[in-house]
Amino acid sequence: MNLVGLQNWLDNASFAVLFVTMLVYWGGAAFPNLPTTVVGTAGMAIANLCIATLLGARWLEAGYFPLSNLYESLFFLTWGITTVHLIAENTSRSRLVGVVTAPVAMCITAFATLTLPSQMQVAEPLVPALKSNWLMMHVSVMMLSYSALMVGSLVAIAFLIVTSGKEIQLQGSSVGTGGYRSNGYRLHKVTDLNAQPSTVAAENNGVARIESNNNGKTAVLDLVTVTQSQAVATEPLSPQRLSLAETLDNISYRIIGLGFPLLTIGIIAGAVWANEAWGSYWSWDPKETWALITWLVFAAYLHARITRGWQGRRPALLAAGGFVVVWICYLGVNLLGKGLHSYGWFL
Repeated sequence: MNLVGLQNWLDNASFAVLFVTMLVYWGGAAFPNLPTTVVGTAGMAIANLCIATLLGARWLEAGYFPLSNLYESLFFLTWGITTVHLIAENTSRSRLVGVVTAPVAMCITAFATLTLPSQMQVAEPLVPALKSNWLMMHVSVMMLSYSALMVGSLVAIAFLIVTSGKEIQLQGSSVGTGGYRSNGYRLHKVTDLNAQPSTVAAENNGVARIESNNNGKTAVLDLVTVTQSQAVATEPLSPQRLSLAETLDNISYRIIGLGFPLLTIGIIAGAVWANEAWGSYWSWDPKETWALITWLVFAAYLHARITRGWQGRRPALLAAGGFVVVWICYLGVNLLGKGLHSYGWFL
C-alpha cells in the first residue's frame, strides 16, 4: 500500500472510529450504569493515533509540515481536539467530556473526508508565502490553541446543559471566591445539613431569609429574591449533578487556561512572520482582526474568573460565545477570500 492509499484508509478509519466512539459516549450518558468510559477513551485514543499517522504520511509524501490546505488543517484540528480530550478526561474522570467533544471531532472528520472534493484532499506544492519554517511554528501553535479553546468551550456548554442554564451554588472551584450566589445575592452556607426550613421571613428590598430551627439553634439556609406576596426559594441540583457541574466548571477553566497562552504565542509568532513576509507586524487583515477578537474574548473570560471571582453560568456563557468566535476566526473569515490571508482561504 502506497502513502496515498494509506491516507485514504486512515481518514475513513478515523471517521468510523469517532462515529462509534460518539455512540458509546452517548450511550453511556443515557445509561449511566454501562461501563463505557474505558471503551470511549480507547476509541478517542485510536482515532488520535490514526490521524497522527495520516498527518505523518502526508508529511513524508509532500516533504513539508501538513498544514497547507483545508483538508490537512481540519485533520490537525481534530487531532488537537482528541489530544486535549484525552488530557481532560484523564484529569476529570468524567464521561460527559466525550459526550460533547466526540460528535464535534466526528463532524470535522466527516466534513474533511466525505464533503471536500478529492482535488482538495491532494497535497499540493506550497505557495511561496508558505515556504517558511514559520508555517510549523505559527500555524501549528494556532491550531493547537483553537483545539484547546474549543474543548474548553464545549465543556462549558456541557456545564450549561447539566445545570439547565441556571445559576447554581458552586463550592470547591479552582478559582474565585467560592461563595454561593443565586439571582445576584450572596447566599449563606448551610451550617446544618440535617436542618429543615421552618420559616420564610420577608425582609427589605424584596429579599427573603429562609431559616431553620433545629434543637433550639437557628441556621440561615438561604437568601433569595422574593415577590411582594411570596418568597421564591432556589431549587438546588442533586448532589450528583452538582458534583458533575463543579467538575465541568473546573475543567473548562483549566483547558481554556491552557489554550489562551498558546493563542498568545501563536499571534506573536504570526506577527513576526508577517513582518518577515510582508514588512509589517500587524496589518488589520480580517484574519488578524478576528484572532485579536478571539484573544480578547478569552482574556475577558480569564480576567472575570481570576480577578472578579466569576463561577458557573456567567463564564460558561462567555466561553460558549467564544466557541462561535473561534470558528469564525478559524474558518469563517477565510471563506471571504479577502485580506493578506486570502491565498489560504483553505487554510
